[in-house]
Amino acid sequence: MELRSLGNTGLKLSALGFGASSLGGVFHSLKEEDGIKAVHTAVENGINFIDVSPYYGHLKAETVLGKALKDIPRDKFILSTKVGRYGKDGVNTWDYSAKRAHDSVYESMDRLNVDYIDIINVHDIEFQAALPGGLQKVCDETLPALVELREKGVVGHVGITDLQLENLRWVVEHTPKGTVESVLNFCHY
Repeated sequence: MELRSLGNTGLKLSALGFGASSLGGVFHSLKEEDGIKAVHTAVENGINFIDVSPYYGHLKAETVLGKALKDIPRDKFILSTKVGRYGKDGVNTWDYSAKRAHDSVYESMDRLNVDYIDIINVHDIEFQAALPGGLQKVCDETLPALVELREKGVVGHVGITDLQLENLRWVVEHTPKGTVESVLNFCHY
């Protein structure tokens, strides 16, 4: 599997990643054991980048992925998860506060059976753009909370995700250099 450098992070990600939203039954129902087998097969075949979120399946994707990861040596995968977008009982929720971001990282680590997250992303920042505080809240609260966790060694790298390219640019331009180390954008390839 071809490996590619992720910016200046020092991480070498497989050219193909494992998007774990399907483990949460986002697209259709899934037997847990089939999801676990899919993760094992992906890693055995050279995929080392796995991306998930507490939002996917409203915690289910992280829970199933955690069951799969406990059987895989930690040096065999690079794990990315997110903060800011959640859901419960079929209802979508958003909370980009510093406290929620901080707590969410530790909750995700518990579900994922890991003691370290390689990349933590602020999920779909376009939703915070429409909430009180706008994107400035991501700059003033969410990202500083994640940078603090990076400085403590709880997470390796901090990123942001969004569909809107202008939102990604705005946040990068309104935070200190090095705050945002990666950008995940979709549907623009």
